[in-house]
This record gives sequence, C-alpha cells and structure tokens, in this order.
Amino acid sequence: MDALLETLKQLVESEAQGMSCEQLSWHPPGKWCAAEILEHLYLSYTGTIKGFERVIEAGKPLVTGTSLKQRWGTLVVVGFGHVPQGRKAPRATEPRGLPAEKVRNEVGNKIVGMDSIIAKCEADFGRGTVLLDHPVLGPLTGTQWRKFHLVHGRHHTKQLRRLRDGMNLG
Repeated sequence: MDALLETLKQLVESEAQGMSCEQLSWHPPGKWCAAEILEHLYLSYTGTIKGFERVIEAGKPLVTGTSLKQRWGTLVVVGFGHVPQGRKAPRATEPRGLPAEKVRNEVGNKIVGMDSIIAKCEADFGRGTVLLDHPVLGPLTGTQWRKFHLVHGRHHTKQLRRLRDGMNLG
C-alpha cells in the first residue's frame, strides 16, 4: 500500500477507534458529528473509486483543462498541504445518514480499495499521468490524488480529535 494512504488509513481508524454510537453522534451546535465526518470521508473515497473505475472502463484518463482557480487550489491543498476553512463539501460527499458503525468499520477498506485502483490506473497509463478530474481541484495525477486524500483526511481527523476532546475521550 502507498505510504500516503497507509498513513491516512491509520489516522482515520485511530481517531474513530473505540467511539460508541452515542459518541459518534455527539456534536456541538452547527457542526458535524464524528459519524458525519467519517461518512463524508467514506463518500469521498467511494467517489474517487468510482471515478477511477470510469477511467478503467474508458481505457484512458478522464481529464479536462485546468483553470487558474483549480491550479491555485491544487497548489494550496496538494502542494502546501492545507485545506482552507469554511469550504462546503461537494454534494456527493455530504453526509446522508449512513449507519455510523458501518462507516466507521468500512472506511479503512475504502482507503485500501482506493489505493488499489489508483495503482492500477498508474500501471495502465503511467505514474506521472494526469488521470482524473477532482470536482474542485481539477485534473490530478495518482500521486496528487493520494496527497489530496491525506491532506483532506488530516483536516477531518483534527475535527474528530476536537470532538473526542470535547467529550473528554482523550
């Protein structure tokens, strides 16, 4: 498994570990609960897998041109490792109420599946090839996709940590 996604898997699983359904559902007013954060991550990994499945089905990378805004976003997120605060999640990754335990128990497997399909596309089309458009950042290589997910996952595991701290779970 790629080191970036292995790190991501460990981070996400460790922050969710040992939380009861009640704890997964607790949140401060106006904020997502841990279950919703995990579902958001789960849905983002599922969406990435589906996108790369479309690349395999098409037999070619599925990319469009890059706008200046997308290049800047890629530089900030993938290059500098920062997710700006206050961004609204793409609709496809908004929590829908999937069972908390299902999401917590399966999120690590989604990361493994994502790693596998990105590696397959890199083997088929080349490691440095731009493979698939991100819904906000535009066209990314496999390495950029992995880095995006690690940076995005770190952003949300910090939120999970704050929720755990707010419940005094350590």
